[in-house]
Amino acid sequence: KLIIYPNGEDKEKDSDYISIYLAMGDTSSMPANWEVNAVFSIFLYNQIHDNYLYSLGITRRFLGVKSEWGFSKFISKKFLTDPSNGYLVKDSCVFGAEVYVVKKEAFTTECLSLKNFEIPYKRDWKIPNFSKLGEFWKSEEFIVGDHKWMVWLYPKGYGDASGRHVTIGLCYYGSNTGTPSERVQARRTICIKNQLHDKHHKYSHTDWYVGSAYCWRFINFMEIATINDPKKGFIVNDSCHLEVEISVKAVVQVSPLSIQK
Repeated sequence: KLIIYPNGEDKEKDSDYISIYLAMGDTSSMPANWEVNAVFSIFLYNQIHDNYLYSLGITRRFLGVKSEWGFSKFISKKFLTDPSNGYLVKDSCVFGAEVYVVKKEAFTTECLSLKNFEIPYKRDWKIPNFSKLGEFWKSEEFIVGDHKWMVWLYPKGYGDASGRHVTIGLCYYGSNTGTPSERVQARRTICIKNQLHDKHHKYSHTDWYVGSAYCWRFINFMEIATINDPKKGFIVNDSCHLEVEISVKAVVQVSPLSIQK
């Protein structure tokens, strides 16, 4: 939008010039750290000669702390109000602006915190009626290192592993403290316990979990034929014993870069 000061921008002192500025409009829907880079020209229409008096295009950065740019001495009042010049006709004049937005962006900062948990968090579940499970079984939501997690088990497989392998997924559901935009590095160990022997079936790996509702799935965790073989000891009395061990190694918090006056 254009902001025009007929008597100059200094409210306490009358000026001999018209001041005019290009300003951002409603910015309530924009983030606190918004930024717009724009090339703009401001012009005044000559109603007699059908041409324009205009400023040369300039590039300026519009920010929350500096949301308007322009000219304190765009045109003299004496020149504007002279009827023979053609800019003021019947007590009206026409101002306008040409604006080209070059770049609009919001800056963010990232804070990396390294965690050192000597004792990893361990959780286990005894899953009954394994043969009667539907497409998936899921655990309750639980907290590890101020972060929310959930385990998903697909007894008949997931995706390309359907019908061949049991799939197990560990899903991250964001911070328990409400901190937005986080990335979490965690080491996980997924284990299906052998209830007859000590030959447990497990897999360990370290990965980054990015954003809320991010799921890591080990598609081919275990062959369906193996887990269902009663001689192997993984299913006893139609129950499966699942264990998960999680260690949060690092947390990256992403937040807007606050710009203060």
